[in-house]
Amino acid sequence: MRLDTLSALNAERAARRAALIVTDPADGSQRLVRAADIPADPLAEVLRERLRSGRSGLAEQPDGRPVFVAVHLPPVRFVVVGAVHISQALAPMAAQLGLDLTVIDPRTAFASPERFPGVRLIAQWPDKAFEEIGPLDAYTALAALTHDPKIDDPALVAALRADCAYIGALGSRKTHGRRVERLKEAGFDEAAIGRIHAPIGLDLGAVSPAEIALSILAQLVATLRKERGGDRDAARGGA
Repeated sequence: MRLDTLSALNAERAARRAALIVTDPADGSQRLVRAADIPADPLAEVLRERLRSGRSGLAEQPDGRPVFVAVHLPPVRFVVVGAVHISQALAPMAAQLGLDLTVIDPRTAFASPERFPGVRLIAQWPDKAFEEIGPLDAYTALAALTHDPKIDDPALVAALRADCAYIGALGSRKTHGRRVERLKEAGFDEAAIGRIHAPIGLDLGAVSPAEIALSILAQLVATLRKERGGDRDAARGGA
């Protein structure tokens, strides 16, 4: 890989933006395609699909010649607000999916290492916790699970402002209705608020914490796969 291409790729990685390297096997030439540049690229359809799947592989150019597309995606950070029973069930499942999990909760009785062995745990209010883990971004997923507006609402506001890849919140439709009113008062319109999955998780008829955790992760994965490679991802890449 040429030094300028490597430097450009490293810059995208450092900024937590997706990028692809297109290699022509015939002559070894390479070019970097940033997510924001996909719509104007002659291989746009192929690149969108590769970005959506997250898998590198061979593809065809318009003239039929093969190219190899290497996909470079930032690791997805999964921020769970609330050290609750659902979060305990989420932890091992998230690890198997390769998600970079952090659980935050200012309630130290809940946020204890004994309840979350091997999990990054921050016993702080969301605003302080986000300072420690770094800015939320388009490759961050956030689940608000405390049922306490004082804790959940600031996290949801931060996630909406950061255009997080996935945002979910625990609670009934009635609870979410009150949450919507609070977010409107905070300045968010219906389109922005509509990005919050609430009640959180796919409708699996889940009852136990483990089942709810499964429904959340299924919804998270479905959301990531749907959005990657589309116009939304391209727009994020140019942010």
